Amino acid sequence: MVRLYAFFGNHGREYAGNRHNVAWQFLESLPFHSELRFERKFKGRYASWEGPQGRLYFLTPETYMNLSGDSVAELARFFQIGIEEILVVHDELEMAFGSFGFKLGGGLGGHNGLRSMEARFGTRDFRRLRFGIGRPSHDDVAGYVLQDFSPKEKEDLACAVFPRAATALELCIREGFDEAFAKYQKFKALD
Repeated sequence: MVRLYAFFGNHGREYAGNRHNVAWQFLESLPFHSELRFERKFKGRYASWEGPQGRLYFLTPETYMNLSGDSVAELARFFQIGIEEILVVHDELEMAFGSFGFKLGGGLGGHNGLRSMEARFGTRDFRRLRFGIGRPSHDDVAGYVLQDFSPKEKEDLACAVFPRAATALELCIREGFDEAFAKYQKFKALD
């Protein structure tokens, strides 16, 4: 059972609409987001919530992306949450925009937040929910991920991607990661 949902992004108003912050944007779109009461601790903001299977934790690290694992590790240690009980929600260059999917382990794809998780937990075998942001046609990947979504992309996220991903996340919360993984390994939310 997943007990800790860690949404990776960069804190600060200037990063709010960035592709790299799609996980934070997704968290804010969740139907139950208004029920979460966040407080600052563990190098980030976290909220606890009573889910159908027990107490769950939602975390937005405020260490900037490259050190996200530090925040996750502190909360996990405090609440005695194992790596198998953590789901990292993040942006994914290697997936087309408009798609999302659950994944267990695998490569890090140059994602510094995932590298930070591996450094802190000593493994790549953690659960993930990835949001496709697509790969840029140029070599400036850092500039691309720190760029805001276009108005059309924001509309697609709000109207199609996030609602479908919320259904997938609710399945994970209710039935467990394996059920969500089986149904939403790679899901195209846009037609």
